[in-house]
Amino acid sequence: MYIKKIILTLFIALALFSCKKEIGDKMNGVSYSNEDVNNWIYQSMSSYYLWSTKMPALSATNLSSNPMNYFTSILYDYGNTDRFSWIDSSSANLINQLNGVNKILGVKLNAFLTDNAKPDGPIALVIAYVLKGSPAENAGLKRGDIILSVDDQTITTKNYSSILQNETLKLSFGIYTNGVFSSNNKSLSITKVELQTNPILIDTVINWSGKKVGYFAYTQFLISFDDSLRAVFGRFKSKGVNELIIDLRYNGGGYVTSSDLLTNLIVKDLGTRVNTVMNKKIYNDSYTQTLNKQSGTSAFVTNFQNEPNNLGNLNRVFVLTANNTASASELVINNLKPFMDVLLVGEHTYGKNVGSFTITDDQKRWNFGLQPITFKIANSLGQSDYGTVNGFAPNYLVVDNVLPFKLLGDPAETVLNKALNIIGGVAYVTNSTIQNINKHTILVQTEGLSDNKMMDKHDMYQHPPKHP
Repeated sequence: MYIKKIILTLFIALALFSCKKEIGDKMNGVSYSNEDVNNWIYQSMSSYYLWSTKMPALSATNLSSNPMNYFTSILYDYGNTDRFSWIDSSSANLINQLNGVNKILGVKLNAFLTDNAKPDGPIALVIAYVLKGSPAENAGLKRGDIILSVDDQTITTKNYSSILQNETLKLSFGIYTNGVFSSNNKSLSITKVELQTNPILIDTVINWSGKKVGYFAYTQFLISFDDSLRAVFGRFKSKGVNELIIDLRYNGGGYVTSSDLLTNLIVKDLGTRVNTVMNKKIYNDSYTQTLNKQSGTSAFVTNFQNEPNNLGNLNRVFVLTANNTASASELVINNLKPFMDVLLVGEHTYGKNVGSFTITDDQKRWNFGLQPITFKIANSLGQSDYGTVNGFAPNYLVVDNVLPFKLLGDPAETVLNKALNIIGGVAYVTNSTIQNINKHTILVQTEGLSDNKMMDKHDMYQHPPKHP
């Protein structure tokens, strides 16, 4: 019995020791338990989480659970009211993602049924865009290319969202002719690399029905490309652009400050609006009191600022939208609505009127990074009514399911063509082959997908407070 008691005591001690090290994180030679990390998570969320008063009481939570699971367990109505808060076991990885640095091939894709009559049948992945400087671009891939198998596996409804997750991928290609997908017996292997996203896919000026139409496609609001964005508008201004089309179909968000910059570059009569309200942020009661003490009302209000490359006299702007259009993209739309006509062409947007900032441990005891929703944002009129799964409804509904895809910026490209028709009132026909593109098939999901799932997050964020 005595020996059994010793063995039992040792077993319990070992179990407790294992629990203490369960998070597998050791900083400065000291190990911390799940309870330590989870207490920090709870206190951080109590300070900054937009719905902090809706969190369960600390005593009602399981502090011994895995921190990744614990974070999700304290979110308010997760999956419905809060569809957006997330956690990463590596704060460095999280910050890289927010700044557009990911290990990727560099493609966004749309998933199509290969046979409309077989909803569970094979799927074709059609490239929606290719990032500049990416392995995909270096391999010669372009918008409209069709992938029929990956690593010699047929793409199906069960694996299409995960089949591109390996680091090196063998892609086999096909063609789409007269409504039928078929193999073209071409394939290649591509290896992902860590890449800094260049979010400006294309900018061009289209001469259309006597108008000079500026068009650009933009995939993420990144502060490191703010000057590139200014340069785009500098080119538009120098060429006398008098109509503007912004393609945000594949833009899931990014930095609020970059979204504000784009608003400043577009809005009509900017000179009369400088230092007047563009938008307002709303925080939880606790953080509101803290900010009021630190900075007063300036902590909540963003004003218009002068931008020399503002186009100045536009009466309207066209925004190409899809279900990927989210967060900071929707913020531009909402910012501009009180001041000019904003015409949405495409599909309804994602519906995200809330944002976040990154929370890390200032004592550097562990590596977790939190990205909880910390604020809601409204325009100068106090409007913020697009935060539902239906987002903003388009003024002109156009589903981007016409194959083969035309290149972005091509006036014959389906959604761009619709916007140009509204501007000019005539259909665009370059040659007889355009008559052969009107072959429709069924999208498996309304949102595009990337070869790295982190590229598909929808977010709007700002710099974190000084002392999280």
